[in-house]
Amino acid sequence: MSTSILPSAYQVSPAAPDWLNKGDNAWQMISATLVGLQSVPGLVILYGSVVKKKWAVNSAFMALYAFSAVVICWVTWAYKMSFGEKLLPFWGKAGPALGQKFLIKQAALPASAHYYNNGTLETAMITPFYPMASMVWFQCVSAAIAVILLAGSLLGRMNIKAWMAFVPLWLTFSYTVGAFSLWGGGFLFHWGVMDYSGGYVIHLSSGVAGFTAAYWVGPRLTVDRERFPPNNVLMTLAGAGLLWMGWAGFNGGDPYTANIDSSMAVLNTNICAATSLLVWTWLDVIFFGKPSVIGAVQGMITGLVCITPGAGLVQGWAAIIMGVLSGSIPWFTMMVIHKKWTLLQKVDDTLGVVHTHAVAGYLGGILTGIFAEPSLCSLFLAVTNSRGGVYGGSGGVQVLKQLVGGAFIIGWNVVLLIGDDAVHGEEAYALWGDGEKYDGTKHGFYSDDTGHGDRQVSGATQML
Repeated sequence: MSTSILPSAYQVSPAAPDWLNKGDNAWQMISATLVGLQSVPGLVILYGSVVKKKWAVNSAFMALYAFSAVVICWVTWAYKMSFGEKLLPFWGKAGPALGQKFLIKQAALPASAHYYNNGTLETAMITPFYPMASMVWFQCVSAAIAVILLAGSLLGRMNIKAWMAFVPLWLTFSYTVGAFSLWGGGFLFHWGVMDYSGGYVIHLSSGVAGFTAAYWVGPRLTVDRERFPPNNVLMTLAGAGLLWMGWAGFNGGDPYTANIDSSMAVLNTNICAATSLLVWTWLDVIFFGKPSVIGAVQGMITGLVCITPGAGLVQGWAAIIMGVLSGSIPWFTMMVIHKKWTLLQKVDDTLGVVHTHAVAGYLGGILTGIFAEPSLCSLFLAVTNSRGGVYGGSGGVQVLKQLVGGAFIIGWNVVLLIGDDAVHGEEAYALWGDGEKYDGTKHGFYSDDTGHGDRQVSGATQML
């Protein structure tokens, strides 16, 4: 009887144990690299070019610094708080992810095993076919972009030293809570709240936290808020392009394997983003008489954000519907509601992150609860028989779960960022020292104030 001999490329060795799937490992590392490129150089370029010239260096450096700081915090304590052993229903046990024995063993999320009410196993613990090092890095770049997205609310007036203090605090006390609760095996994960790639964990949390932080930091000078053209539109488009293409890793990497669901997620991501960009642009033309380059970028972003919680869970036709809604509802909140609501007017959210990420992220989560297709859910979710509302059965309850899950993320970030003020009558992070709020006449940080031939802007959208 003949003996089948594996090619040497597939034979087991100390560097290629029997549990290692080289294809999955390659895709996970590529996905992580794509997500990393969204931040560096993607958002570094986008932030440095979308603001006035005098803020360009500080804005770009905020993104670069945050990426570096998150890497060190992540491997030192934050990864295990997000994906380690359970400490609380919403938090994992802190600890380093630096040792050789930990990083080269098979990846596993120890709190992710899901059980029926009678105690029998429903879904086994998540154990991807690659080493922990790949998992740690993929989740690290996802955490980094969350912090950098938050920075979009604070561009133009936040002192870099204050930002250096803020980054590890928000990562530790906010991001890790959302990540463990929804992804790492926390109470929302086991309840069945759907967040495929971070509509809640990353976008809703960064949008709400950025808006709240912008309230405490205080606004820019009125002239800077009213006249806010980008200093380089072409570079803004380059940064936006990196963000869009990098989203393939963002959503395609979250099944933790190169499978059919990963392919579905990547396709849906591009369908929704393209639809949203077109809808936003059409609305600009209909109501303002001409298209807006920055508006198109905003529409692209809202489409990417909206599909993120359901990228691998919905069908292509649903991705188009989600794109139509993500190109119109955040447009309406930014261009209409923002101008009429006093609270929104008071808070200087520089790039409108509350609209492009918080509104679009929550919208995407709710729409996922409506359109999640049962067979696609079975490929990804720990809770069996999950489905969206349009598919009947437990789908109606799923919409409620999505609403509650998003409300938890919103509430946690708001309470976190205003808690110290409520207790002590001081700002949460004393961003300018001695409890001061930002004052443009005292706290300038970059002296290259160029002459202005600025055009009037509408919200965060500049007509070009």
